[in-house]
Amino acid sequence: MVFTATYNSPVGPIAIESNGEALTGLRFGEEKTPTTSSLPIFDEVRRWLDDYFAGKQTENAVMGAKTDGRITVQPKGTLFQQRVWQTLLTIPYGETVSYGELARMVGCKSAQAVGQAVGANHVALLIPCHRVIAAHGKIGGYEYGIEIKKRLLNIEQP
Repeated sequence: MVFTATYNSPVGPIAIESNGEALTGLRFGEEKTPTTSSLPIFDEVRRWLDDYFAGKQTENAVMGAKTDGRITVQPKGTLFQQRVWQTLLTIPYGETVSYGELARMVGCKSAQAVGQAVGANHVALLIPCHRVIAAHGKIGGYEYGIEIKKRLLNIEQP
């Protein structure tokens, strides 16, 4: 079963999805009618989003078992996508990597394949795909638009 809720952020509505225990989706530009608002994971995600948009440094999520108060995410994807997303979780708040660097980090020769896996991430912000940029520091693409990506990267700058 999929549970949904909406968070109203400074960059527009964000749809939050959960399987009841872990976060399975976080997407910009989508409003969902909550099927439940009492799930603990929704409360955790809302607190995290409040902190993030207030400019407070936040921890990335964790894939798999819940640990040290971090939000557990369980996105659906291929083994390769999962490996790329796991690596995205290692990019610290306020830092960026290029698609080429990310490809090297996951042991893949194709930055394009890595870019496709990054684009397939449906847990925005908590799996920080917005921190991946094009070569030579260019912003590059973003599922939810370049303007949102720029705003997110600006939030993370001191």
